[in-house]
Amino acid sequence: MSVPAPVDATRGNTRVAGWLYLLTFAASIPALLLLAPVLKDASYIVGPGADHRVVLGLLLDVVNALACIGTAVAVYPAVRRHNESLALGFVTSRMFEGAVIMVGVVSLLAVVTLRQDLTGSSDAGSAALLSSGHALVAVRDATFQFGPNLCSAINALLFGTLLYRSRLVPRIIPAMGLIGAPMLLAATLATVFGVIEQGSVWFAGVVLIAAWEFTIGIYMAIKGFRASPSREPRASQLQQVAI
Repeated sequence: MSVPAPVDATRGNTRVAGWLYLLTFAASIPALLLLAPVLKDASYIVGPGADHRVVLGLLLDVVNALACIGTAVAVYPAVRRHNESLALGFVTSRMFEGAVIMVGVVSLLAVVTLRQDLTGSSDAGSAALLSSGHALVAVRDATFQFGPNLCSAINALLFGTLLYRSRLVPRIIPAMGLIGAPMLLAATLATVFGVIEQGSVWFAGVVLIAAWEFTIGIYMAIKGFRASPSREPRASQLQQVAI
């Protein structure tokens, strides 16, 4: 008597998580380009500004934050059976990352609002406005270190370890994240403590983490997870069914 293949009830969750991973790329990369005027121009808050462009970039950052959280929430039912602690840690880390990104969004939105409301103020007011703009952009720069950089490394350690142990995907995929995570983590901490300048993160770590996240997104969206040994029927169970 043939035994029907087990149906994975969480396959849909896995694919949704994969597409959300890809959405983080589709939102975050254009957002970084759109936010360049306010991030690179120290006098943006007292200048002519490019507010529509910046606001669009901030909206994409909101999409990125929500997609970050969605990846972990969607995949949690599919991986908690393998290691609930790592799975829950991954959800927590992703939620923290999304929250930190939103702090950066609010800080830059405040720059745009102040620029619009206080344009044409006195010289003394312009000096105070310029100081406020610098402070708000500095807040956003800090959120970038503690959000996308630090959390990406932590996410790779948690989710990568879980997938590497469970063999739900080819091990080469989480291996990229597990190798890149310590490099990115070290560079981020060095930036926070002032050892290196922001933006001079180790290129190899960034590339490996980006490759890991993009590859796992593609794999989950298209193929889902492999059948896990812990979910396959045992030989004795198959014999009993056959009888």
